[in-house]
Amino acid sequence: METMTTAPLRIGTAAGRGTLLAAILASGMVFLDATVVNVALPRLGADLGATVADLQWTINGYALMLAAFVLLGGALGDRFGRRRVFLFGVLWFTLASVLCGLAQGTGWLIAARILQGAGGALLTPGSLSVLQASFHPDDRGRAIGTWAGLSGVSTALGPFVGGWLIDALSWRWIFFVNLLLAVPLVLAALRWMPESRDEDVSRRGVPGHRRRFDVLGALLGALGLAGITYALIDAPVRGATALPVLGAALVGVAAAGTFVLVERRRGDGAMLPPTLFRSRPFTVLNVFTVAVYAALGGFTFFLAVHLQNVVGWSAFQTGLATLPFTLLLLVGSARAGALAARIGPRWPLAVGPVLAAAGLLVLRGVGPGASYWTDVLPGVALFGLGLTLVVAPLTASVLAAVADRFAGVASGFNNAASRVGGLLAVAALPLLVGLSGTGYEQPAELAHAYRGALLWCAGLLLAAALLAGILLTGTPAGKANAAAADKPDAAAGTAAGSPAERKGPPRDGGGPFRQLSGGRD
Repeated sequence: METMTTAPLRIGTAAGRGTLLAAILASGMVFLDATVVNVALPRLGADLGATVADLQWTINGYALMLAAFVLLGGALGDRFGRRRVFLFGVLWFTLASVLCGLAQGTGWLIAARILQGAGGALLTPGSLSVLQASFHPDDRGRAIGTWAGLSGVSTALGPFVGGWLIDALSWRWIFFVNLLLAVPLVLAALRWMPESRDEDVSRRGVPGHRRRFDVLGALLGALGLAGITYALIDAPVRGATALPVLGAALVGVAAAGTFVLVERRRGDGAMLPPTLFRSRPFTVLNVFTVAVYAALGGFTFFLAVHLQNVVGWSAFQTGLATLPFTLLLLVGSARAGALAARIGPRWPLAVGPVLAAAGLLVLRGVGPGASYWTDVLPGVALFGLGLTLVVAPLTASVLAAVADRFAGVASGFNNAASRVGGLLAVAALPLLVGLSGTGYEQPAELAHAYRGALLWCAGLLLAAALLAGILLTGTPAGKANAAAADKPDAAAGTAAGSPAERKGPPRDGGGPFRQLSGGRD
């Protein structure tokens, strides 16, 4: 039972505009940090005396918390009030951002980034679920579309603005700027944003039962990811057979295995209901997601450092270099979604990664003295075009692959899968290409590692293309499979509802680029 303290908002009212402003500013903070921290890595690394492992943890500490706790953050909002948890997440995220900016050492920075990720896990689901729960049905689509479009603009401008801040002031200002965004955000939310919550929702959709919090599942998932990530990052420093590395790997694998057992025992009351994986399209699409976003995470990690430490560009030039990629996603994702709706997701999801892989192979040749127009732009454009074909069809297909009552958790899990892909890539690629210590400061060593990393990323994209081409059908992810998983006696061939028609707020706003399609993730 959905409850609100006020009547549904209309987009033309002061309350509607104020609520929308708060949601956009909140997403802008998260997206800004997601896109500019990579650009800042060489500067903060030199300033703080960071090793490759320190840079990896600067990215992965944040990603780990988001991946592990974003589903729990959405459930907390449903239970205790979406505005309350949203505001708590904003304040937490802002305080952690200030701590990041004040960092005097790598340990301090990594700890603050972990705290920032925890705040993001509360904030990210809230920015979209508040809109879904608060606006009148007639205005809901327009509000979410406006949020998606303007949030996408903040993503596109992130590297540009962040690069300028790094060059003109300091890398610390990419974190301090969140304080300037948080002040009008909090004032708008306190003044206009209504409170809403789910008072009485069954695990099976039948009123009368409280939703359970799967805290154990979230903690086991976090421990599993942390153990495996630590082992991958620490192996180049200590050696793969060192006791801390083997111990972390063992703890991570054991926690991951226990997570699977716990979730199976809890059934549909789990954070990740096993019922979801009875749908083959859902399983395939999430493996696909891990592969594609691993390639994206690894590419963006290495490119920003390579352009500055090997090619010799400034942070501002590096931010500008990736701008076409984000603009292609912003402008083209809706068209790609429309194409997939007509012909099915199979071909866009198969062709898109091939184009993106071709872009990475082009970018492997970028070296000292490279020209942006002839050496960098063609590869960035190909990569962006390929990802544009993937983003919207992937989002819609994941939602169509499960029963309606699992739409929120399916969306949240797919978002977590994208973050896990990036997390594991940033952890594993330096090990695979032999980059450790302060090697990122040595142009020759970094250039060799960069070329190897992009080859691995291209391989992941081609594997994803094969997966989609072979295992997905040519029509939108079948609702019949999802219905069969949900109710064995459900009639086959039930039409898949569009994301906009699904009931209930999603668990989170999606990955860093998926909101650009303008649909619900």
